Amino acid sequence: MGTKSLCLLLASVLVAYYVYTPIPENIEERWKLMLINAGFRTVAHVAEFAEWLGLMHYMEVLMMITSIEYTAPISDENVTVTDTKFNNVPARLYIPRKQSSGLKRAVIYIHGGGWCVGGSAMEPYDLLSRWTANKLNAVVISVEYRLAPTYHFPVQFEDVYTVVKFFLQNSVLAQYGVDPNRICISGDSAGGNLAAAVAQQLLDDLEVKVKLKIQALLYPALQTLDLDLPSYKDNENKPILPKSLMVRFWSEYFTTDVSLQEAMASNSHVPAESSHLFRLVNWSNLLPEKFKKDHVYASPIYGSSRLGKKYPGFLDPRAAPLLVDDTKLLGLPVTYVLTCQHDVLRDDGIMYVSRLREVGIEVIHDHIEDAIHGALMFITSPTDLALGHRAANKYIEWLNINL
Repeated sequence: MGTKSLCLLLASVLVAYYVYTPIPENIEERWKLMLINAGFRTVAHVAEFAEWLGLMHYMEVLMMITSIEYTAPISDENVTVTDTKFNNVPARLYIPRKQSSGLKRAVIYIHGGGWCVGGSAMEPYDLLSRWTANKLNAVVISVEYRLAPTYHFPVQFEDVYTVVKFFLQNSVLAQYGVDPNRICISGDSAGGNLAAAVAQQLLDDLEVKVKLKIQALLYPALQTLDLDLPSYKDNENKPILPKSLMVRFWSEYFTTDVSLQEAMASNSHVPAESSHLFRLVNWSNLLPEKFKKDHVYASPIYGSSRLGKKYPGFLDPRAAPLLVDDTKLLGLPVTYVLTCQHDVLRDDGIMYVSRLREVGIEVIHDHIEDAIHGALMFITSPTDLALGHRAANKYIEWLNINL
């Protein structure tokens, strides 16, 4: 074998090794997902290297994906799209052109991205909002909240809450022709986290008279206490959100101090004085048997009180909605929760479903057995997947029936 042939063989082996990722057998378009995941892994490795060299923060490199997928607020024959502000917080507004004899429905959407990346102007989010506005003849407000690591909790929550509270004023609803009895808050991943937290907070806000009709939480991140759930173990290295990245998203939400990230990675970040909170996320009680498999619940490993005192945000229900007592769940609207089997955040959503049902809240749980985290992001070329379109259609259909 000649030198060139040997080099080509070695290069082919290296490329194949790098591209190949074990993909669950029940997922369709497995090779396409494998290539997409290789792209995400490449960006992650570049981010690690750039941060190691001191050139850029890890999340700044990941934001390149957001920048590449930016799309301008261009109106079409069905929807008028504008970038605006609600009480000084940026948002992208979608108003359907379809004539209506009555008031319109409204959806307040909160994008995902681990509180660190993403944006309402990314092509998949823009398309999802257009579809929602057009198919439901609904006004859609997609919130552009500030991101970590430049801004930490509670800034992201406060930005979203500011927009929602402003929009729910009767005078603002009248301005956009929105029916105050037909409003939804929705979000995916970190956006689902923010949507759930805002819905809870609204229950105690006496200044807000208009109530949400429904909430839709799409593979939401809901708790910071136990980062070793069965879903974290089962999907530690699955696309598109490995455990290591989710841990980093959580820690960056609160601080750039790597000591919190390291403690979260070993699941030893919660101080002993907060041990009473673990009953709220005890998966041995809250998960149906099919999701427990052969996993055995272990007692928590408690960490330093220093982290809890220095970064109390990770114990705040506004950051981790599963940490509220049952009494704080009473009064929540009809809820749709979408979970994906091959997702580290799967059990967060399922545990919230269990707790909501226990207190009498009507919940529709849509679990997709052949789905990965971020399914609804894969609806635009060249990274579109049949799975993404299927999940988006399920979500919009549920909104149309229930809103």
